[in-house]
Amino acid sequence: MRFRPQTAPTVLSGHFAISDCQIIEQIERYKVLAAGILSLVLTLGIARFAYTPLLPLMQQQAGLGISEGGWLAAINYMGYLSGAIIASLTSDLYIKDRLYRAGLIVAIITTVGMGITEQLWLWSLMRFFAGLSSAAGLLLGSGLILNWLIRHDHRSELGIHFAGLGLGIAFCALVVELAYYYLDWRQLWYLLTAMGVLLLVPAWLWLPPPDSTSTTRSGGSMEDRPPSQKFLRLFIFAYFCAGVGYVVSATFIVAIVENLPGMQGKGTLTFLIIGLAASPACIIWDLVARRIGDINALTSAFVLQIFGILLPAISNSPFATYLSAILFGGTFIGIVSLVLTMAGRYYPTRPAKMMGKMTVSYGIAQIAAPAVTGIIAEFSDGSYHAGLYLAAFFMVIGSILTANLKRHI
Repeated sequence: MRFRPQTAPTVLSGHFAISDCQIIEQIERYKVLAAGILSLVLTLGIARFAYTPLLPLMQQQAGLGISEGGWLAAINYMGYLSGAIIASLTSDLYIKDRLYRAGLIVAIITTVGMGITEQLWLWSLMRFFAGLSSAAGLLLGSGLILNWLIRHDHRSELGIHFAGLGLGIAFCALVVELAYYYLDWRQLWYLLTAMGVLLLVPAWLWLPPPDSTSTTRSGGSMEDRPPSQKFLRLFIFAYFCAGVGYVVSATFIVAIVENLPGMQGKGTLTFLIIGLAASPACIIWDLVARRIGDINALTSAFVLQIFGILLPAISNSPFATYLSAILFGGTFIGIVSLVLTMAGRYYPTRPAKMMGKMTVSYGIAQIAAPAVTGIIAEFSDGSYHAGLYLAAFFMVIGSILTANLKRHI
């Protein structure tokens, strides 16, 4: 009897071929997500948030005043707002891709520029363009990545991507904390620039060119499903309130902690805790949203952030300060992630368009609040308590608005 070969190897071969494709697809997904994470570490963590732990150092060593520090933060958000407007007006994915990549380069230039000069007008210029680069990383990068995820039939969530923001905060805080005793303010900016150059390479190379077709890889249709106008108005104003709630602590938290009795030298550590709390927060809020819904999750994040903002104003204890850092870090980035993910789902073919509109309202709040807080602090012997109460008040309004969103979908 002649031996007859079995057909199983063919089936197994096919099985292995499918597995290989799945492995390649997963590797590609991880590279895209890594590109997004590293772009946020560069454009938000370094270009934007390095200013926060370096602010007290620049005040001590470079003669930067309290109100001037507030104005520089406001100017940064003017750049961010300008970038948000550009993102909201730009529909072409290929143009967005070019602007995203330009933003990576601008982040490097503006970071080194902060160390080159001691002129306020040049610092202002650097902060403005750093704001533009932040918008490129946060809005254009997020939009491109969400579009890629939807197009390749992956879960349309940005939690993993936005871990880059928390990692960026923690990264900058850790660098400043470790190098504080060895380098001056100028050298710290140069060190962060060198690290940013290393991040730029994978952030640039691992994000593939965009695809503008109207179907997903599996053949599904990508259609925009915009919410009602009433929903959109409430959503935008709630995000404005979130901008006020976020920016006061994000800009001044190191200076606030340094001014608390018994907390001198603990400001950068507090900022590090914020970053560490923010790193997994978006993934956690994605899981919460799956369980209780996006709007309920968003409202919960608003309420928790109110407590995070108020604790440094009502208690001087280290426990209250560190708990505040955990609550604030664990909620502010969750709010951003939930809002931008919701915006991207409403407009999957052009996610950065609604993201840009939302961020315009967020950006307007971030221009006004730091400047007002800095002026109030200067006339209050350096106390930022009034700014914290103002931020908490707006977060209360925002939580009421988000709780009412379900009535107007």
